[in-house]
Amino acid sequence: MTNSEKPSRDLDQDQLIGTTYDKIVNYAPEKPSRWLLVDTSNQHLYLVLEGGVVAQWPVSTAQAGLDNRENSEGTPTGVHRVAQKIGKNSRLGTVYDSRQPTGETWNPEWNNADHLLGRDLILSRILVLEGLEPGVNQGPGIDSRQRYIYVHGTNREDLIGQPASRGCVRMSNQGIIELFDLIEEGDPLVIV
Repeated sequence: MTNSEKPSRDLDQDQLIGTTYDKIVNYAPEKPSRWLLVDTSNQHLYLVLEGGVVAQWPVSTAQAGLDNRENSEGTPTGVHRVAQKIGKNSRLGTVYDSRQPTGETWNPEWNNADHLLGRDLILSRILVLEGLEPGVNQGPGIDSRQRYIYVHGTNREDLIGQPASRGCVRMSNQGIIELFDLIEEGDPLVIV
């Protein structure tokens, strides 16, 4: 973990929500009623509305741990915003490359194909993240958006619930579609 303070893991969920909300209001133009929390200690993403968790999904953050640095393959900490939502009305399993659909739809049997082993596919929907904290996740060498950090669907749904990504926040394909429909561009997202 670089450039940010690690919150105590002894905090209960309400305290964690309160602590991260206090951080959001320092960077958001107005106090949000809806925001997202990625808690890497338990590999879950929470949708918070009016201060309470209204939905949650298991996720997979970086196998390399928390790290904001470019080329670290770590998941960046801190306050972000959903800068762009990509994939509205796309089919479940739509494959993306460079944030564009390839025309392919993922099939779970692909994970057993020799030429695809180890590939980290971006599927179904993409939430592009933009860091809001200068010197933490915004700026040269640590910029989440320039690092192409997303919340996205994955071909490795079998690894959801454990750190396994290369920096992004992976969700099940059904999970990212559900989340996508519940939030808007501009919503804050905090990774702790």
